Amino acid sequence: MHRIPHSVGVYFAALQFIFALCWTSYSFYLPKLVAEVGLSAGTVTLILMLDQAIFTVTDYCAGVAADKVSRLVGRLGHWVAAVAAISCMAFLALPFVARSGIGATALLVFIVIWAVTSASMRAPPLTLLGKYAARPAIPFLAGFAMLGLGIASGLSPYLTKILSSQDPRLPFVLASVALLLTGLALAKVERTLAKDTPRTEERPGKTAGRAAPAPIFMFGFATVILTIGFQLHLFLNSEPLFKKFTSDTTALMQVFWVGFSIGMFPASLITKRWGGLRVMGAAGLVGATAIVVAEISGSLGLIVATQAVVGAAWGCILVSALAAAAALGAPEHQGKATGILFSALALATLARMAINGTGALGDLAVVPLLRWAPTLCWVIAGALLLAMSLASPREVTAPRAA
Repeated sequence: MHRIPHSVGVYFAALQFIFALCWTSYSFYLPKLVAEVGLSAGTVTLILMLDQAIFTVTDYCAGVAADKVSRLVGRLGHWVAAVAAISCMAFLALPFVARSGIGATALLVFIVIWAVTSASMRAPPLTLLGKYAARPAIPFLAGFAMLGLGIASGLSPYLTKILSSQDPRLPFVLASVALLLTGLALAKVERTLAKDTPRTEERPGKTAGRAAPAPIFMFGFATVILTIGFQLHLFLNSEPLFKKFTSDTTALMQVFWVGFSIGMFPASLITKRWGGLRVMGAAGLVGATAIVVAEISGSLGLIVATQAVVGAAWGCILVSALAAAAALGAPEHQGKATGILFSALALATLARMAINGTGALGDLAVVPLLRWAPTLCWVIAGALLLAMSLASPREVTAPRAA
């Protein structure tokens, strides 16, 4: 059996880890940067929402572009490196522009440049999994990638404590350099995958059917619903659950990400056997059940346990979603499918920010709806994905395009 080097998995983990830490640094320092150019505090939320709106569009566009660029081995890596260099320079410039006295317009321009170009570091690199990795190896490599995200998310509260005493210029420089070096390494990773992948499997051509657009966009719709449920549960509902028993919730809020990280590699094994859509659907139903138990529980210990289960379910969903995107996009549209996945994640984040920004959390009539909305989202999306898995046998059995 063909083996993908573990270094490739470590690379994807490092890429997601560094990018997530860049976002943490950016979102933490943004209020300070905005204040330095004379904008009001309320502008921060609008800028963050603008970022997510940009991600929603550019992630899809970057995925489509990756399909076209990656037809020649090595070209995608060079393309990503070039765009990543622009992205990192714009990111690095943010604290310097804020302090230069140039004005708010200049800061916003650099933020938009960073948001648009950073799409090159999300969907396009993971497109390589569907392009070159043998089908059974995709869930394993996806697990590595999501492990990097889980570790970064778990560390973010502690990172912000460190950042609070730092001049923003140093963290931005370090993060930019680290991300740029990671982006420059993608060309080597691409060639490693292409070189070590056997070419005996079916190739795109007249005999290989094109990916049907309807299942891909239905997959994206289900992912949006799942992610809205995740966003509402973790960022709006979880802290009130813990505050029923204690006022110090910092460590308890990380239980979700502990479960997320632990669930990565079991998820890869299950996805390898059952297929991405089926695991996404089943994990959604398991997570919905755990959320219900947490909401009706009268015990802190049980809430902690169910929170870990919900985190593991979300980890299963993301790992299997990457595998499903690679399968649904085969043989020539893995980038498009992966781009839709990342666009769905950004769109759901934007929806949560919009809900939070409307002040709905202070409306006594809306709070019960928000409390049960995650369960409803995960049940609906889980059932839809399970139905899709029954109608899409190629999602499990289709060969990888070389």
